[in-house]
Amino acid sequence: MSEKRDYYEVLELEKGASKEEIKKAYRKHAKKYHPDVNKASDAEEKFKEVQEAYETLYDDQKRSAYDQYGHAGTSGFSGGFGGTQDFSGADFSNMGDFSDIGSIFDSFFGGAFGREQRSPGNQRGEDLQVRLTLEFEEAVFGKEHVLRYNRRVNCKKCNGSGAKNGTSTETCSQCKGRGRVMRVQRSFLGTIQTAAVCPACRGQGHIIKEKCEECNGNGILEKGEEIKLKIPQGTPDGLVLRFKEKGNAGANGGGYGDLYIQIEVKPHKEFERSGNDIYIERDIDVLTAVLGDTIEIPTVHGNVKVKVKEGTQPDTILKLSGKGAPKLRGSGNGDQYVKLKIIIPKRLNKNQKKLWEEIKSTSKGKGGILDGLFG
Repeated sequence: MSEKRDYYEVLELEKGASKEEIKKAYRKHAKKYHPDVNKASDAEEKFKEVQEAYETLYDDQKRSAYDQYGHAGTSGFSGGFGGTQDFSGADFSNMGDFSDIGSIFDSFFGGAFGREQRSPGNQRGEDLQVRLTLEFEEAVFGKEHVLRYNRRVNCKKCNGSGAKNGTSTETCSQCKGRGRVMRVQRSFLGTIQTAAVCPACRGQGHIIKEKCEECNGNGILEKGEEIKLKIPQGTPDGLVLRFKEKGNAGANGGGYGDLYIQIEVKPHKEFERSGNDIYIERDIDVLTAVLGDTIEIPTVHGNVKVKVKEGTQPDTILKLSGKGAPKLRGSGNGDQYVKLKIIIPKRLNKNQKKLWEEIKSTSKGKGGILDGLFG
């Protein structure tokens, strides 16, 4: 689609929709356009559109930005998600929101309007956030997974200093080691004195005389990482796993940020899940509803045979105890609920119609089973 549609329109929601309503709408539309179910040529594109709308509206920060500025408001949120193959990570540490007057003036004048400046030195690295997409069954029963992503690490050759072994750094003569220089600017408010990053040392407060050959004086290198994950059984959609110090390295040999892995569970073409319980709809014909029968119902644990009582009414719900998802905490499983949808034939041949008329004449007005089905 060349022009993005409104996310609320995509999910058919009102602007003030709750998180529960957003999640319910996502499940409905994701199921409708799932490539395994919908074979239309644009189904995959619409499925991705639904996922994008859900990711934005379900996240409070993204939704707030979207509600204020539309699609332009979410352009600052890094991608880097999607799929289980390549996880390069997404850096969320530098997303400002201009929510106070200081932020507005910082954007015009280069920093710290009316605020004390940080001195250069060790700074903790940024946190990374990646999204891991699981199949429905993988989340239900758990799995082992190798996560691959990129992050910035301290150069081992110079221990993050950026200086060649055997050499040292010297204090920047321009900023005297502060990392910032003062500037006077004229504006519509008059003359304003602001602090700006020192152009000579780029805010580091020191100058490297001889750069490390490995990192070219940066002190930090880009590196691919692998983490072995054991996804627990019963993992819910939206679960966030935290790994300490697995994010980016900080400047000047600072500590590492953390890695956050957000779990996204793909919708299933038949099952829906809420907590530990699983829901499914099953079609049965009129004869099965009237006379009763034994039918086969799929569950995540395999097919089970279920007895349908005679005289079963439309939308009857059957409970299959212990046939839901394993519990994330504790032991045992949730339950599975089956809603029975009775299929009424649209066309009858002459013989079939005659038989139904005979049944109708013998049951109507006498409290027969068909009175409950057809009124």
